[in-house]
Order: sequence, then C-alpha cells, then structure tokens
Amino acid sequence: MTRSLLEVRGLRTVFRTRKRTVHAVNSVNFDLDEGEVLGVVGESGSGKSVTMMSLLGLLATPPAEITGGSVTFDGQDLLSMETPDLRRIRGRDIGFVFQNPMTSLNPVLTIGHQLVEPMRHHLKLSPSAARARACELLDLVGIADAGRRLRDYPHQFSGGMCQRVMIAMALSCTPRILIADEPTTALDVTIQAQILELVGKLRERFGMAIVWISHDLGVVAEIADRVLVMYGGRIVEAAPANDLFRQPRHPYTRALLETVPSACAGDRGRLTTISGQPPTLVAAPRCCAFAPRCTVAIKRCHEEVPPSVSLSDRHEAACFLAGQRHEP
Repeated sequence: MTRSLLEVRGLRTVFRTRKRTVHAVNSVNFDLDEGEVLGVVGESGSGKSVTMMSLLGLLATPPAEITGGSVTFDGQDLLSMETPDLRRIRGRDIGFVFQNPMTSLNPVLTIGHQLVEPMRHHLKLSPSAARARACELLDLVGIADAGRRLRDYPHQFSGGMCQRVMIAMALSCTPRILIADEPTTALDVTIQAQILELVGKLRERFGMAIVWISHDLGVVAEIADRVLVMYGGRIVEAAPANDLFRQPRHPYTRALLETVPSACAGDRGRLTTISGQPPTLVAAPRCCAFAPRCTVAIKRCHEEVPPSVSLSDRHEAACFLAGQRHEP
C-alpha cells in the first residue's frame, strides 16, 4: 500500500491589508502519495499557488497569514517548524519550480553560482564536487556544453532553457517532492512537450512525488495520476485523473472541460467560456463560491457552503448536486 508523504488538513491562508482581508485559501485538504503526480487546476486566483507556497512558508508575512490547519511531511508538522528547520526541508526534501523562470533566477549571478549554492548548503559538497554535480544536472535537463554554460547569466538563456535550469535547481538535492508551479505556461508547445517528457523521465529515475500546478487541462491529463480542481480558495473536486476527465461531478469541473478547444470543432463557432468572474474572496465563504456562475445552482447553493462528499474511491466533490451523474 502506498504511503502518504504529504498530508494537508484544513489549511487556511489570508492576506491582511489596512482596508480588507482576502481569504485566499479556505480549508484545503489533500494527500500526496510517494511517487504520485498530483495535478492542481483552476482559474487564476483560485488559490493554487498560494496553497503550495503556504506549505513551505514562502509567502511574505505580513500580509500573508496562515490562520489554521496542519501540513505534515513525512511525519513532521511544517507549519509549527521554526524558520531554520523549515529551510532545511525546502530545497533538500521539497523542491519548488517557480512560475516565471525569467524572473525567478537572479540576473546578477551566474547559472553555476545559483545551481551550486543549494548543494553547498544542504549537501555540504565541496566547491569542485558541487560544480561537477551542477554539470551533471544541466546535462540531465538537456542543456549542452554544461561546463561552459555554468559561467553564463540568465539573460543568455531562452525562456525554455531558463525553465530547464529552474528544474535542475529544484532537483539538485534529489528532493522527495517536486512542486512545479505552471512550469510550461509561457513556453511554446514544442518546448512544453520536451519539458513534460523530461519530467516524466526524472520521475522514473528519482521516484519523486510531483505536484503539477497548471491552467492547461491537456497537460494535466497527460501527466497526472490524480487531479485537484480548485475554485475560490477551495478544492471543489478531487479524483483520479481518468475518473475526473471521464465523469466530472462538479459543475465547475465540467465548465472547465468545456472550455478546452477541440481540434474537431473546426470553425463552427466561438470558443466556450465560463460566464461571470471568479470571486474576490474579500469575505469568508458563506455559500458555494461558484453558485453565481453555475448554470445548475439551486437555492441551497446560494445559502450554504457545500461539504465535500465522497462519490467513489478517492473521488470527492463539494457540491449539493454531486451525487447526480447528469445535469438536471
């Protein structure tokens, strides 16, 4: 039986300013098993990135504040850790690939310096050993002439190459979990396919668990074992990937899938969109956050927060109508 490597329960994160409080993450629960690829999807502002950055204390405080919940990694409570202890987890046991490689890399430091630093800190490697390891990592992610490229600066790399460098940095200490925050969003489809192939090979080689955050449902369908759908700072549906794409049970999931362009559609009409706007989250949720945009909402949806209900093995949805397999 596969063991849960990461357990998140009741996680809540807010952003406080002088004028208002934004409830960005609202009681999020999920597990990540060893070797599993977990896809996290949803519109911008749904809480995907904030949830994952909350796990590792990567949000600036203030204005961010974690107001509740627990995060357990391999039996250790990350939220109760002191900063020095958490820093030993970040990079070594949990790697993070940030969303924009062109701004995540330090422009005034060479690629080699930025690759060597985490290995010197976490693995206590000598300068020569760390540099040799850095060359191996660049070769591993498909960057040719690694020894020379270590002396280059980020502006001397393309966007796709910078993303490969970010992945190499995240893998430098062979972490047990890799969190990739929309790592292919700004890349063309050819480079995107190469990155996906690379991640698949790295997963097989290192046996790591992966959290893959993305807007692209096609990418998630290709890479993920299980999928979390987020809306309004909450997980509204969680299911094995095959089940979710074959039989989505939350109206928001169905709406997302309907927006995916189809090669079979030709020029028969406009692209499908979800009407309305995502919630601002300036108030704690008191009803279903998707209700104002939902085409099948009932009165109860506008009055109560729907609980997450189990529909089958590892398939849950937070919807009062989730038990109905077909729309009314």
